[in-house]
Order: sequence, then structure tokens, then C-alpha cells
Amino acid sequence: MAYEDLNAPTVAERLAAVRDLGEAGCKQGVQQTDEVNNHVHSTYSFSPYSPTMIAVKAAEAGLRTVGIMDHDSVSGCAEFLEAAKVVNIASTAGCEIRVNMDDTIMQGRKTNNPDEPNITYIAFHGIPATKFDDVARFLKPIHEARIRRDRKEVERLNRILVERGAPTLDFDADVMSISQAKYGGSITERHILYALSLKLIEEYGMGQPLVDFVENTMKIPLAGKLRDVLLEAYNPHYAYDLLGAFKSTLVPEFFLQSSYEECMTVYRAVAFANSIGAIPAYAYLGDVGESPTGDKKAEKFEDDFLDDLLPELAKIGFQAITYMPPRNTREQLARLQRLCKENGLMEISGVDINSSRQSFNCPILLEPEFAHLADAAWALIAHEKLAAADPNLALFHPDNPMVDWPLEDRIARYADIGRRMDHTQPEKAIELL
Repeated sequence: MAYEDLNAPTVAERLAAVRDLGEAGCKQGVQQTDEVNNHVHSTYSFSPYSPTMIAVKAAEAGLRTVGIMDHDSVSGCAEFLEAAKVVNIASTAGCEIRVNMDDTIMQGRKTNNPDEPNITYIAFHGIPATKFDDVARFLKPIHEARIRRDRKEVERLNRILVERGAPTLDFDADVMSISQAKYGGSITERHILYALSLKLIEEYGMGQPLVDFVENTMKIPLAGKLRDVLLEAYNPHYAYDLLGAFKSTLVPEFFLQSSYEECMTVYRAVAFANSIGAIPAYAYLGDVGESPTGDKKAEKFEDDFLDDLLPELAKIGFQAITYMPPRNTREQLARLQRLCKENGLMEISGVDINSSRQSFNCPILLEPEFAHLADAAWALIAHEKLAAADPNLALFHPDNPMVDWPLEDRIARYADIGRRMDHTQPEKAIELL
């Protein structure tokens, strides 16, 4: 088996490849780090990495823990957990969905979704492996509704492409074929733009001819560093860079608002997550002024009403807030952490990975003020494995034997178990109790 077989077409081929590679094959000479990342997308939503490849890439980056987080799908979770066992890395599984905020104080407001007021991103963290089938059934109507909208978006984009003198897309041949939709994966606007990028690269190659076509025929401006990388003829990230050029210009023209078939009420989604022993988490985005990462436009999200938002989330039944420390200022993070403590909400970190240019590492998590996020990741891992063995051991289950402990103490206890587990045999975690 070759390294590229980690991204082979079938689960069996990918798992065979990682077993051939083994723990030594991806950790030899690697400097271990205490960084964690609970939010890596796979090919079951949009990513260059299969679930198996995620486990390997995280191990190669020196991470001790890693989590899969796909949009509207848990179809890659079982494969991911198996690959993580092979390379001996701690693992956690989740999914990300969008919900409507009707009958909450957020109704009609923009929260963490730049494109759709009243529609909010939330995560189900720490889904016990015994509940994957239940989650897949729960997500199926969302999956089907989204694909219906994807088809309409491609039809709309094709009208725009004809007007701009560009080749059009066939949804099944160009978009569906680069996704895992037939295996339960989702299709996003990124898939559509990636399909367009591949078509243009096939027709015009990489470098000056394609840049000329995009700028002069399609009338899409390219500037600065983005233009420079698109002029490179041997850029391994070319299709992802071209996707980025299209995202801000074309998506607003073909995007269609999501229906409530695709975005159920937040109350129903949170109640379901709690019922299966997952941890429902609101995904904090935070206003962007001067972007700490330098790649976000100035935009307002939840900060003006954050003091009211977090108590409302706790009242709805959320158990956690998930956020990306590199995205926010220190002032935003300090305020968010204070409000989480005041409202009894767990803090979970994760930096979404969906491009080959992104690093699996997140050095900010090594700073002392974020040490608790590493503890939370280890607690999340223990929660997930213990809840699979005994539902009452889910971290927030009302019959958990530690339910009366302060949240900070409960997380510390679970984090200790997470760190001491044998991650090649996570099913034995319950023996540590």
C-alpha cells in the first residue's frame, strides 16, 4: 500500500493503508505537542482528507488528540475512530449542523452565520460510537434537503457562468462525483466552487492563461497574494486557492437561503443531542474588526448581545461553547471564557481544517490561559468512550455519578481518564473508573 492510498476510494482500502503504515510510520521522528483540535473536516463534508488521512495527518503533526467534525454527516466517524486506534492517537467524533433560532432571543438576528440571519451553526461534540446510526437517521432529511438546494444552486450558477463565458457544471458528473454524498456525506458550496475550479484548470491549465480568463473573461478581480499563487504553474494547492477566489465573488450570486427542512428548530436539535449523550455546543464566531488572522473582513456577529446570548443558550439546553482561539482577540476570548463560567458552559476548542494549505497545529493552545482547552479535549474523549459503554456516564447525563460536582471538577476527572486511556483500545476506558 502507498501513502496516497490513505485517500483511496473505499473505506477498506484506506484502513488497509493505515494498518500498513502503522503508528511508527506516521510518528517516527515527530515531536509530540500538547495541542488539540476537535474540528477537522473530512471528505464527507469538504476537505482534501479522508477520515483515515485525518488521523494520520494529526499524528504526523504531533497532536495527541484530534476530532472529526463534518457538516450534516457522521458517515466518516467509524472509519476515523478505527484509523485513530491504529496510529494510537486520542480521537473524538462530532458533526456540525445549522438550526433556526425561532422563539429565542436570537430570532431574526445574525449570530455565527455570515450568509443567513436566524440560521445558526451548532456542533454535536463527543457523539458516542453506539449512537452513530441514530444520528445518521436524524440527519437524513437534512442531507436530502441540502442536496435539493445544491442542485438548484448549480442551476443558478450555470446561468451566471454562461453570461460570463465560462464552462458550466453538471451536478452529478462534476459536483456529486467529488463528494461522498452517495455514502452519506454532505455537499456544500465549497464542493460547487471546487468542481468549477477543477473544470477551469482542466481547460486552461494553471498559471497565466487561467488568471487571464478569470480576470478578463469572467470579470472576477484577483489581487495581492492570491493572484501571485494563482500565477504559479506548479502550486499543489491551486484548486483550493482558486476556490477561495470564487468564494467571495460568486457565492453571493448563486447562494439560495436554506429552508427549515434543512435547518430545524434549535430546541429539537439540542434536545436530540442531549438524548443520545452528545454535547450540544454553540459555535462562537465573534465580531471581526482588525482580524487577528488577517484574512477576515470586518463584520459583526454576536458580540453586541453576548451577555444575553449565553444565558439563553444554557436555558435552551446547550452544554458547551466551541470556538477557534486564533480567530479572536484576547479581549473577546477573555469575555467569552468569563461568560462560559458564569453560565456553566463547557469550553471546547477547534480550528476547522478544510484546505490543504491549513496546518493541523494550533500553537496558541500551548499558552497558559488556554490550558483548560486541552483538559476539555481530553474530557471530551473520555466522555465519548464512557458514554458508549454506559449512557449514564455521559458528562452531562442527569444520572452521572458526578452530576453534583462543579463542572470544572467533573472535566478534570474526565480529562484524567482521557489522558490515561489506552487509545488503541478506547473501549476499555470504563475500567479506569
